[in-house]
Amino acid sequence: MGGCFSKPKPVEVKIEVVVPEKEKEQDKMSPNGTASPVANCKPNGTTKHPCDESLALSAYQNPRDLVEAAVCHVRDLENGQMREVDVGGGKALLIKEHGEYSAISHKCPHYGAPLVKGVLSGGRVRCPWHGACFSIATGDIEDFPGLDSLEKFQVRVEKDKVIIRANKQALQTQKRTRRMTKCTGLSNYSAGVTSVLIIGAGPAGLVCAETLRQEGFGDRIVMCTVDKHQPYDRPKLSKSLESTAEQITLRSKEFFQKYEIELLKEKEVVTVDIKTKTAIFKDGLKMVYKNLLIATGSSPKLLNCKGRDVENVFYLRTPEDANCIAKLANNKNVVVVGASYVGMEVAAYLAEKAHSVSVVSQEDIPFRKALGEKVGRAIMKMFDNNRIKFYMLNEVLELRGQQGKLKEVVLNSGKVLRADVCIIGAGVSPATSFLKHSGISMDSKGFIPVSKTMQSNVPGVFAAGDVVTFPLALRSNKRVNVPHWQMAHMQGRIAALNMLGQATEINTVPYFWTAMFGKSIRYAGHGEGFDSVIIQGDLDELKFVAFYTKSEEVIAVASMNYDPIVSKVAEVFGSGRTIRKRDVEMSVRHGKTGDMSWLIGKGTQQL
Repeated sequence: MGGCFSKPKPVEVKIEVVVPEKEKEQDKMSPNGTASPVANCKPNGTTKHPCDESLALSAYQNPRDLVEAAVCHVRDLENGQMREVDVGGGKALLIKEHGEYSAISHKCPHYGAPLVKGVLSGGRVRCPWHGACFSIATGDIEDFPGLDSLEKFQVRVEKDKVIIRANKQALQTQKRTRRMTKCTGLSNYSAGVTSVLIIGAGPAGLVCAETLRQEGFGDRIVMCTVDKHQPYDRPKLSKSLESTAEQITLRSKEFFQKYEIELLKEKEVVTVDIKTKTAIFKDGLKMVYKNLLIATGSSPKLLNCKGRDVENVFYLRTPEDANCIAKLANNKNVVVVGASYVGMEVAAYLAEKAHSVSVVSQEDIPFRKALGEKVGRAIMKMFDNNRIKFYMLNEVLELRGQQGKLKEVVLNSGKVLRADVCIIGAGVSPATSFLKHSGISMDSKGFIPVSKTMQSNVPGVFAAGDVVTFPLALRSNKRVNVPHWQMAHMQGRIAALNMLGQATEINTVPYFWTAMFGKSIRYAGHGEGFDSVIIQGDLDELKFVAFYTKSEEVIAVASMNYDPIVSKVAEVFGSGRTIRKRDVEMSVRHGKTGDMSWLIGKGTQQL
């Protein structure tokens, strides 16, 4: 992994416009500069569909739009190294693995992370910030979050110089949407009949629909949502309260029209009849389906106290909620109920905008259950240093209003907090109550148990995202609920592949992040039930890595200011290897965590 941190050597860069005669060579060039067909490429572990396009250059026919640059000498890059290089008009990520060169976009299309700081392993690059993975052979996204893939550039070696050939526009955009088919059988369906019905327009539902089209599915797809907006980046609501719906939209209205994915907004399904394969909507609409995906997400747990109906109390479910909170909180007194990730992110965002911010929680330390006491205390101290006041081991007894608007929050301890705005972040429940009498199995908490193929107990009925429990390979197929943005993406993809008969089981590593006061915590694995935490670094300086262990095995890792170690651990987990507690303890004693070299080859193969 030394290539992630190696210092680039100076090289004479040659840039030229490609002349028309060279255009003939385009279709014959492989990623490493030798003739090689790409028809048998199998991105994401599935058979490549004819409509998919691995080499982005073929979409650009005008040779005047192409540039070539000699970016380095062949000896400048060792196997396993990556380097950001200037191609003239833009940058690319040059990679050498197993003696072959590849070149792809240098930024992650999710939030723009520099991939050169990520992790190269097994023919793919993992983003250092949020764990998305991309094939170096095709640029295709193979693990999430995010919807778009990377651009792929051509590489050849000539006179010991490594030369990249790229389209100028591709160098600027740094991302591409995978080729999709359109609906070819719409005339076969009446208004109330569809081949695939997707309930919910979050990441699980959206990725399911896109995967179907990417894999050549040409039948009708209908997606419905109770929301009035196009699908949007929900995690940004609590991190950037002033973002509008348009600013965080995942796909435009034109995108849905182009690929003929029908999006029904402000449509609520109230029941599902599995015998007739019919979904019944609140407005009386009935939709008959062949395959169904339930991806309705979660609903907030409502505060049960006196005065809960006063104005200026929010549950932060929509962009309008977020925008209203930001406006009302300006120079006012804010109370956040619940030290959840959402609650703490909102508190952090409002710290400099509000007159005061108070956090009320039934817990004694934020994130103790997920991150442990020491990390929780370090985060709490960071909030203290930013003028956030905590009222822990407390509950809200009453919300007092004046002329119908919130003025005070009364705690069960007797403390009365001045409050002009209150945000409730006291937990969520799966939004599955409409399935109560459907025959689709749910557990006592309302979660839908699914198999590794994301199928419920009913054939043709799949579920994904916050609403499911599923067997997690990382934890010996323990049935878990992982309400992560990344996990919902992958579950939506797995559901789509299995709808198409491409038997595919979920085998991804959970990856989560949160951001507060400009600091990000990365987290990979599933630490439920950890019995010890091994910490490397300085908690007071907020630069640390925390390994969560159960018995003698590491089951999760979290870090702050230690990128890309969480992505590296995720790669180790994903390869099926086990990281032993004793290896972590030894590395901590020798101070090796930062360079990650101790992780290479460590661990044993899981059986």
